Amino acid sequence: MAMTNKQGADSRVAALAHQGVPIAVVLGLIVLAWYALAVALNAQGAIERDLSDVQWDWQQLVATTWSMERPVLPAPHQVALDLWGSITGWPLGSPRNLLFHTAVTAESTLVGFVMGTALGLLLSIAIVHSRTLDRALLPWIVASQSVPVLAIAPIVLVILGSIGLTGVAPKAVIAMYLSFFPVTVAMVQGLRSPQVIETEMLHTYAATPWQALWMLRLPASLPFLFPALRIGVAASLVGAMVAELPTGAQAGLGARLLTGSYYGQTIQIWSALVMSAMLGLVLTAAMAGLEHLVLRRRRQA
Repeated sequence: MAMTNKQGADSRVAALAHQGVPIAVVLGLIVLAWYALAVALNAQGAIERDLSDVQWDWQQLVATTWSMERPVLPAPHQVALDLWGSITGWPLGSPRNLLFHTAVTAESTLVGFVMGTALGLLLSIAIVHSRTLDRALLPWIVASQSVPVLAIAPIVLVILGSIGLTGVAPKAVIAMYLSFFPVTVAMVQGLRSPQVIETEMLHTYAATPWQALWMLRLPASLPFLFPALRIGVAASLVGAMVAELPTGAQAGLGARLLTGSYYGQTIQIWSALVMSAMLGLVLTAAMAGLEHLVLRRRRQA
């Protein structure tokens, strides 16, 4: 028994190492390319800033381009130090703390994601069970994603604001607009995935459409649902951040990007971008964990 547990632990470690090494290599290459681009993009500004006739050598140039107060492209260590200072140097409830803005954006993201998932499930069920709705709704659902979210976000925010909906609700609606589409399309395919022989067998048992949905179509659609949820939660994050831009919001990662661009704080902008990427990774990892848990329990059942 102990030997089996040890073999299982060794296999998990080997699997993690197999997955982690390529990720670490790619991350290292990205960091090296980032440092090189920081030198290339900041070199002109560093030379122009020094009015003295200094004969630049490559060491001075590299050191200067990696330590500018307002660089065109900050070096990775500048972004890391700004992130650390923002997180540890201020209370969690302070608008200067980046975690405060992350929590604001995460709230809108999750509310919009839940709304978008619910809407996508309802639309997909309606489309699968009605040929009329299939022909009437699906083309408009696809066409809705051709409208740029930057164009529609101000309109939606103004309309919702005029009826008294402010705060999280307008941002959640924009997040829902981006997240419902992948869920709808994937679930339409998933609900239609059972074979004819399986649906005919339920007909022979006089199963109602709702019984067929619960017992056959929904379980068969799970492999289609969870990849769509990972895409949907990432799209919801984008929608929440975009919704924070037109309103001049005082909190949120989108607001952090906006204030950084107003005052030329490029390091602050990149810190917010890195934090949004980390938030997206956490959310998609949570969806992947949920998928693993649900599908494992389904296999055990």
